[in-house]
Amino acid sequence: MIIAIDGPAGTGKSTIANIIAEKLKITFLNSGGFYRTLTMALLDAGIDIKDEVKVLEFCKKQKIEYTKESHFILNGTDVTAYLHDDRVTANTSQVSSIVEVRHLVNDLMRKITASLSIVCEGRDMTTVVFPNAEYKIYLDASADVRAKRRFDQGVSNMTLEEIRESIIKRDEMDKNKKEGSLKIAEDAIYIDTSDLTIDKVCEIILNKIS
Repeated sequence: MIIAIDGPAGTGKSTIANIIAEKLKITFLNSGGFYRTLTMALLDAGIDIKDEVKVLEFCKKQKIEYTKESHFILNGTDVTAYLHDDRVTANTSQVSSIVEVRHLVNDLMRKITASLSIVCEGRDMTTVVFPNAEYKIYLDASADVRAKRRFDQGVSNMTLEEIRESIIKRDEMDKNKKEGSLKIAEDAIYIDTSDLTIDKVCEIILNKIS
């Protein structure tokens, strides 16, 4: 069984997908972590992320493993704790907009999940990566709400307004990607999480798939 969850940054996708996976006792797959891992590797290596040829060449050489604890292992090193650094967040959309990189990551995710029941989240899970998923969910929220949520997490050094502007810019990039752009699948269940608690969103989803 595949439960695919899409939506823009800051809608609670990761938290909600993780909770749903725990309640159903199946695997949680964080798709964005794959792109964040590659972005971090590119930045550490000093690769110009706008040079698509060099980016793809570099990414093909990286070995990414995903553990049952939802940790990302890059070339033998657990990098999970660094994937939400501001520098990574600011550049991930650029890296994930490269079509060939998306193909690379999508193939890796499909391979990892071939024999698993999973809950996966991202921005094109329901439309590109797992278009035949048994359940498709699209989570949404206003830019103001999403910015406040990230600000309250305390993982960013940016001001609330800077985070809001960053989210708006990222949304625009995600919606205009050549492939894997942010969109709502026709058969997806749409949920606006702006005024809902995490528990309430999980309750809605569990009721839909039970």
